[in-house]
Amino acid sequence: MIARGYMEEAEAQAATTLRLAVSALGGHLKRYEALPALIADQQNVEALVVDPGNEALRTVTNRYLKEINLLLKSSDIYVMTTDGNTVAASNYDSPVSFVGENFSYRPYFQEAAAGRQSRFYALGTTSSKRGYYFGSPIEIAGAIRGVIVFKVDIDMIEASWGGGDDRIFVSDPEGIIFMTGSPEWLYASILPLTSDRIARTETSRRYADAKLRELPIVRASFVGHDVMRISGDQGEKEYLVVSQPMSEAGWTVNVLMDTSSVHAQTKTTIAAILLTLCLTALVLATILQRRARLNERMQLQAEARNELESRVAERTADLARVNSRIEEEIAERRLTEQRLRQTQADLIQAGKLAGLGQMSAALSHELNQPLAAAKTYAETTSVLIDLGRIAEANDNVRRISSLIDRMASIGKHLRNFARKPNEKLGAVSLEDVMHDTLEIVAARLKAADAVLEVDIDPLVPAVKAGAVRLQQVLVNIITNAADAVEGLDDRRIDVRARLEDDKVVVRVRDRGPGVAAAIHERIFDPFFTTKGVGKGLGLGLSISYNIIKDFGGSLTVADHPEGGAVFRIELELAGENLLEAAE
Repeated sequence: MIARGYMEEAEAQAATTLRLAVSALGGHLKRYEALPALIADQQNVEALVVDPGNEALRTVTNRYLKEINLLLKSSDIYVMTTDGNTVAASNYDSPVSFVGENFSYRPYFQEAAAGRQSRFYALGTTSSKRGYYFGSPIEIAGAIRGVIVFKVDIDMIEASWGGGDDRIFVSDPEGIIFMTGSPEWLYASILPLTSDRIARTETSRRYADAKLRELPIVRASFVGHDVMRISGDQGEKEYLVVSQPMSEAGWTVNVLMDTSSVHAQTKTTIAAILLTLCLTALVLATILQRRARLNERMQLQAEARNELESRVAERTADLARVNSRIEEEIAERRLTEQRLRQTQADLIQAGKLAGLGQMSAALSHELNQPLAAAKTYAETTSVLIDLGRIAEANDNVRRISSLIDRMASIGKHLRNFARKPNEKLGAVSLEDVMHDTLEIVAARLKAADAVLEVDIDPLVPAVKAGAVRLQQVLVNIITNAADAVEGLDDRRIDVRARLEDDKVVVRVRDRGPGVAAAIHERIFDPFFTTKGVGKGLGLGLSISYNIIKDFGGSLTVADHPEGGAVFRIELELAGENLLEAAE
C-alpha cells in the first residue's frame, strides 16, 4: 500500500513531464506545418520546376530558399521535380548540398508527389542530421509539377531533456528510439528487431546507415504499474513507464522515471513506522513514570499561572493604549497623504493652465484667422445671393462650416487638455496622443517659427499610461523645445518613438543651447526654471517627471553630441489586462 502511493506520485510527476515534452514537440512542429504550401506558391519556385534547366532561375531560387531558411530558422528547404531530383536547396553552397540529389525513395516525397501534404522524420542520408520533414506538392494549373520540403532541426528540444531521474525518448512505430536525452539509447529499439520491422525501416532509409540494435529491456509490473528494467554499464535499473502517442507526427513520446527513489522511500517509511511504534511505547512508559511527579508540580504551576495572568492583563492594557495612539497617528498620516495627493493634482492642473496661458496669444491669433475669414465669406455670400450666384454662395457656406469645424477642433483639444485628469492607467496609443498634442502645440510652434518632425515607428505597441496626462507631458516638453529654439537659425524639433528592450522610448530633441551639466539633477525640481520672470512657474518638468514616474516609466535629459537637449521618455508596454480593458 505504501509503495503503491509512492508509485502513483511518481506516475503523476512523470505524466507532467510527458505533457511538457509533448507540448514542446508539438509546438515546435506546428510552427512549420503550413509553410511548405505557402512557399510552393512563389513564382520563382513554380517557374523553376517548369524549367529546371534554367540556371538563372536556379540561382535566384537557391538564394531565396537560403534567405527563407535563415529567417525561419529551419534546417533545410529544398525543391524537387516529379522524378525526385533536387533542383534547388537552401544549402546549395555548402559541402553537403542537396542539389542534384534524388530523394524519390522517401515517403514524404511520394505522398507530396501524389498531391498530399506529407510529414516524415528521419536521419538525413546526405547531411547525416536528424530532422522532421514537411512536404507539399507544387501544383500549377491543376497539375503537380514538383515537391517542396522543409526539414526542421529537433536537436534543441532534445538537448533540453538532459538526464537525471526522468529519461525522455521518442520512438517510431517500429519501437526504434529516434530522439532521446540519453545518447547511448539513440537508434536502439525497445521492441524486438524482427525482419519485418527492419525491412520497413530500410525501405524508407529512415535511419540511413545508422546501426540499429535492441535495448536490453525486461518488462515487468510493480504494485500495479508497468515498469521497465534496462541493463547498462552501471548495472540494471528499473524505470516507471509513461507514454503518449503523437499520431500526426507518427511517433510515441515516452518518459521513464527511475523507481530507485520509490523503493528507497518505501523502505524509509516502513523503518519510520517501526521506529514510531518503538518511540510510542517508550513515551507511554515515560508518561506513566512522570505522572506522579506531574501531580506534585500542578500546585506550583497553578500559582505561577495566576501570577502570569496578572502580568498579561497589565501588559494587555499597556498594548491597548499604544494601539490607540498608533491608530490616531495612522488616521493623521492618511489625511496628510490625501492632502498631498490633492496638492499634487492641483499643481499638475496649475502647470497645464500656466502652459495654456503662455500659448493664449498664439492660440488667439490661430482662432482670429478663421473668424476673420468666416466673416469675409459671410459678407461675400450675401452679395452673391443678391446677384443670384447661388453655387458660389453655397461654396462660401461650405468654407465657413470648415472654418467653424477647425475652431471647434482646437477648442475640444484645449478643453481636454485643461480638464483635471481622473483617469486610470490603461492601454494608450502613442500615435493618437501625439495627434492630439500637435493640435495644442501647433500655435506655439507657429509663433516660434519652429519645425516639428515626428517619427513614430508603426510597430510601437500601446503603452501603459493615461492619455490626458501623457499628452500634458508631451505638450510641456515640446513647448519647452519651442522656447529653446526660438530666434535661432536652426529651429528644428525632432520627436522619435521606438521599441527598445521591451520598452517604448520617446526622444524629443531640439537644436537650442542644451542643458548645462550643473543643472541636470535640478531641472526636474519644482519651481526650478531657466526662463525669465513671468515666463513659467518652474512646474512643467517637475510635473512631467512625476507623471511618467506614476506610469512606471522614467524621464531624463541629456545633451546631444551635435548640440541641443534630448529629453528621453521611457514607458512600459501595456499588459494583456490593460489591452482588454481598453477594448
